[in-house]
Amino acid sequence: MVDRVVTGAHYGLRDWLAQRVTAVVMAAYAIMFVGALLICRPSTHEDWQALFAPQWMRLASLVFFVSLFLHAWYGVRDILMDYVKSTAFRLGLQIVTILLLVAYMAWAVQILWSI
Repeated sequence: MVDRVVTGAHYGLRDWLAQRVTAVVMAAYAIMFVGALLICRPSTHEDWQALFAPQWMRLASLVFFVSLFLHAWYGVRDILMDYVKSTAFRLGLQIVTILLLVAYMAWAVQILWSI
């Protein structure tokens, strides 16, 4: 009988697909955002506020940030699983990464809805 060591590894189609979908969402947002910048050409604080005033722009930006942080999580998690051999140290680094990404997400929401 083979003893399996629990490492938290999630290699497979689901993670590969999630990584690609988040990349496509970020690319689509980047194209849309550059288009909006070319049309609006914001130069003052009020112009930037007007750009992010519509609810659809805030939601699109929120979807971008969710995709960005999920994409970052999958990448960092895979790197940690590949290169950090100590399970306890890897778990600690993963917890720190998750806490930072959640804090960044909260900060992004605060910025988007405080405009």
